[in-house]
Amino acid sequence: MSAPGRVCPLRYRYGAQAIADAPERHAETLYVIGGLYGNPQALEAVEAMARAEPGPVTLCFNGDFNWFNIDDAGFRSINETVLKHDAILGNVEAELGEDSDTAGCGCAYPESVDQSVVERSNQIHARLKRTAARHRDLLVRLSVLPMVARYRVGAVRIGVVHGDAESLAGWRFDPASLDDPREHAWRAAAFANARVDVFASTHTCAAATRRFDLDGVKLVANNGAAGMPNERNAHFGMLTRIGVKPSPHASLYGHVVQNAHVDALAIGYDHAAWQQCFLDNWPAGSPAWLSYYARISKGPECRLQTADELAAA
Repeated sequence: MSAPGRVCPLRYRYGAQAIADAPERHAETLYVIGGLYGNPQALEAVEAMARAEPGPVTLCFNGDFNWFNIDDAGFRSINETVLKHDAILGNVEAELGEDSDTAGCGCAYPESVDQSVVERSNQIHARLKRTAARHRDLLVRLSVLPMVARYRVGAVRIGVVHGDAESLAGWRFDPASLDDPREHAWRAAAFANARVDVFASTHTCAAATRRFDLDGVKLVANNGAAGMPNERNAHFGMLTRIGVKPSPHASLYGHVVQNAHVDALAIGYDHAAWQQCFLDNWPAGSPAWLSYYARISKGPECRLQTADELAAA
């Protein structure tokens, strides 16, 4: 597939070895915040959660922290705040400074996604790109962000990616792929070649944590979306927390890997304020409203994995 929004550019492809070779940073507690999507209320809530931790917290925004923030003030505020912390590229940021629109939004949507959704995503990104062009200083800072990051929390080695172990826009950490037994050999090779115990990802907008017994316990933790609801009739974003100590915040579900706590945490942002912020930029009938307002107002048509289900996996 080579149409805009479906193509995965060669420049997105890094491979597991790039994760193994990335400089390793040490953290006592790591928050991985993927898919903020320009939600300022969620960003404020994440920083408040970090301040409530008993020790230092490293925040890593693993891409797509921009999306709905097409107003100049919102674009500047989101990026200036995120870039005070650790960050890697998502496909949204990777395409902002590109002269060509051949990749569209850069999502590399699979065939299962309706073409109308792909076209609207390309329209959303084109609008955001016009805003970004007015903020050249921020584009320069975004252009030098890496595609992967590597951390160690206690004894646990973590590879932070946007998509999957091979590509910035890869979909192999989507729940459907994680549950596909035909992907077992690929996953085993990805963990071995990246030399990690945990992959923390986002991109697919669907939250999932899966445990695999591969030369010890391995985990893939996809936080879904930090800036949008992740469950039907719920209004919270999600992040992945990895810490040497248990979380002071309630865990939606989690697992312990080599004495490190890996938890999915709810981001309880101001839903009413975010909904109005979204509508100010994307009124009824606009591309983003058509694709996302139902999710923002009511949540997606799915439920989250429970702690008991994860423990039994």
